[in-house]
Amino acid sequence: MKSLILIAVVTTFGLSACTMTSNERAVAGGLAGAAGGLVLANALDANPNWTILAALGGAAAGALVARNTRTGECAYSDGRGGYVARRCR
Repeated sequence: MKSLILIAVVTTFGLSACTMTSNERAVAGGLAGAAGGLVLANALDANPNWTILAALGGAAAGALVARNTRTGECAYSDGRGGYVARRCR
């Protein structure tokens, strides 16, 4: 049941990404990445420390790049809690 709810939430974020700003996409990407890390840690029966690490890693990966489909720019994390917009690689 939890997996079905998670899939519904991720799908909703994915479908609504068309109208999000780049900051909103970065937040949604971070949330989806954290959820993915949690699901993977639970699937591998990880201990609580590895579960936290997997969620943080997933959040970082999800928020690392947020693409602006209108301008072709990407928002890259600057490592200090902010984002820098540059041409996508």
